[in-house]
Amino acid sequence: MLTIALPKGRIADETLSLFSKIFNSDFKFEDRKLILEKDGFRFLLVRNQDVPTYVYYGSCDIGVVGFDVLEEKGLDLAQLLDLGLGKCKVVIGMKNTEKLDYTKHKISIATKMENITKNFFAKKAMAVEVIKLYGSIELAPLVGLADAIVDIVETGATMKQNGLHEVETIMHSSARLVANKNSFVTRKKDILKLTELIKNEIERA
Repeated sequence: MLTIALPKGRIADETLSLFSKIFNSDFKFEDRKLILEKDGFRFLLVRNQDVPTYVYYGSCDIGVVGFDVLEEKGLDLAQLLDLGLGKCKVVIGMKNTEKLDYTKHKISIATKMENITKNFFAKKAMAVEVIKLYGSIELAPLVGLADAIVDIVETGATMKQNGLHEVETIMHSSARLVANKNSFVTRKKDILKLTELIKNEIERA
């Protein structure tokens, strides 16, 4: 039985919908249950940020997770397929009147994506002070906590409503199918077969 980690929310629903189409069967978590076993698969419903951890440590053979989370976690996983779900981008946001000045000695950034932020500014040879926040990140530049933010946006509406604008895109992201490297060796045939079925279904959509 292949064990698959899914992130809670829309991507999980869209992934289960894919499985329903592929196997012509209803894949659905009941009530508040976090485990679903059906047709030779076991699905675990976990936080998006935790999917790479479950897969890396072998609790799951494969998982579905945003590319931004993979980059932030930096764990050694096999990337199998871009599912094209949950498309978004990671951007730098600042107050509407401000621009990013790379000649500055240092910049302070509020974000929950510490590694992505540090890596980006390191490539620009710019010192960065990362202020870790877990929510309402748009507030930080407005109250002087940070010069700018690094955050995920889909439409950018939340930033605009809070008087911020996108000054630079760091990366584009979408959901990826990833595998534990040991599982990919020991269960390669099963994993590749499933990957091909998913790929074909996506291409038909």
